[in-house]
Amino acid sequence: MKKRITEYVDYIDNLIETKGSDDWGREIEKHLTQIAFFAHERLVHLIVFCLVAICTVGSIIALVISGEIVLLPLIIMLFVLLIPYCMHYYLLENKVQYMYRQYDKMVLLKEGVDKAFSEGL
Repeated sequence: MKKRITEYVDYIDNLIETKGSDDWGREIEKHLTQIAFFAHERLVHLIVFCLVAICTVGSIIALVISGEIVLLPLIIMLFVLLIPYCMHYYLLENKVQYMYRQYDKMVLLKEGVDKAFSEGL
């Protein structure tokens, strides 16, 4: 997923920079579809990330309360899952937010505005 979203964002950046489309309406539709796909992926990863975080905290609390050392491997495994999920969710969140700004620029290009948010985006 990381490779796919990075390549797509780079493709759109190149398209905007070179103003390389004759049909911005079509490109905007395709971009909105991709935003929807990646936003859905972001939501799924947020849910999984939250569940893993809750399980991790619950396991730590259970370890503190019960003192059962057998919970320690579970906590370690959950942390091993939690850290990559956090990094992946961070990537998805930032790239989707960036895609929103790309969309704004594309709309301006469609409307014929040449500077395309040159100062704000």
